[in-house]
Amino acid sequence: MEPLLKVLRHWGAPAAAVLFFTLWCVGEAGRMGPGLHTWPGTWPLVLMTAAIALAAWKPYASLGCAAALPAGQFLGIVPPMEANHWAIYLGAFVALGFIQWTAGRRTRFFAAGANLVFAGAMTFLMLSWRYSAGLGWFPPLYMGDRWTLRAFGWQLFSLLLLIAAACAAVGLALALYEERGSLFRARSLAQSSLREAEVDLIVEQERTRIGRDLHDVLAHSLAVIAAQADGTRYLSKDQPKAVLTALENISTSARSALVDAQRVIEGVHDDGPAAPQPGLNDVVPLVEGMQGSLAIERSESGAPVELSGGQQLAVFRIIQECLTNALKHGGRGTAVRLHLDWSGPGLTLHVASGIRAAADSPDPAADVRVGRGLAGMRERAHLAGGWVTAGPDGEQYRVTAFLPYGTRSAEAAAPGAESQLVPAGGPAGRRQLSLEEAGHRG
Repeated sequence: MEPLLKVLRHWGAPAAAVLFFTLWCVGEAGRMGPGLHTWPGTWPLVLMTAAIALAAWKPYASLGCAAALPAGQFLGIVPPMEANHWAIYLGAFVALGFIQWTAGRRTRFFAAGANLVFAGAMTFLMLSWRYSAGLGWFPPLYMGDRWTLRAFGWQLFSLLLLIAAACAAVGLALALYEERGSLFRARSLAQSSLREAEVDLIVEQERTRIGRDLHDVLAHSLAVIAAQADGTRYLSKDQPKAVLTALENISTSARSALVDAQRVIEGVHDDGPAAPQPGLNDVVPLVEGMQGSLAIERSESGAPVELSGGQQLAVFRIIQECLTNALKHGGRGTAVRLHLDWSGPGLTLHVASGIRAAADSPDPAADVRVGRGLAGMRERAHLAGGWVTAGPDGEQYRVTAFLPYGTRSAEAAAPGAESQLVPAGGPAGRRQLSLEEAGHRG
């Protein structure tokens, strides 16, 4: 049914026009005389045929052709209807049906109003003795226009409106049927998309659950390994150097593996590993991209040391979070000082930003509210074997992060290297990952 309606929507009006013209030619074949050029109904038939043919493609042109017939008869350009030619007027109502089917809402209302006027004009033309030769069921028009219109005008006008309404109703019914089919198809498509999204959500939730379980297992196991190695190394200073170096390698490797595992789990999507995670090389573009909103002063000291991929990601995310917080809580133009210190046993990161005065803050409570950003920074630094401290210092908010350097080979380790690896949580503010804390974080 729908393929047929689709064809008729485009070609139904021209086909109806050909059928309309052909049936009239067949019906009047015996009364046309020598041919169409002498038949008085030729121009009315041509105009109404054009109105039907153009209804689906050019609705306003179709209405113009339908209006040209009564206008031409009023002006005396088109011959008046014979007693058996009045049904040619019905072509305007057939065109109205196609317009109601295929046109827009505004055009439909305009066509309905125009055909109301057409029906009135046709009633006058058919009943007036000046423009008509009489109609089959009406008596001769000897009584004058006023008496004839008063006696029979409402009957003929009602009949024409009834025919017009029937044609328009057929067109609207076809339009509503097509719209109903479109709504059903849209609903089926939406239901199918919803089912697919539900399946994808279930798969993603299961993937997330597996990733979290895997992370918890790895975090517990690797944190315990690192804590045991550190504890044994610091409590057994009298062991041979090779043993201490091996314990150090075990500790740093466990921390590096834990950070890398977290990075891989966070970066996995439906189609496999995501794009490479940002590292230290991406810090400069990050700072340059924020220069339009913040006044950032960046500096470094010491010789840079190669960090593992997980540690580089942790540094990048911490700097990113600090700059975001500075813009969020300090506003545009806030001065930020960023310093990377490579001179110690690990990278020390200092970030200081201005604090907006309470009077200038639209929401003073938001400036002191502790969000997830600081906890996330501490989590990343801790998994990388380091620590983070943050808090207000006078008129500035300071963040300090420390990440120890990665595993060193025994040949490259300098004498007394074990004394340089200060455990997190020492007097300098670094805290050691204790056995109890390792078990708790797992």
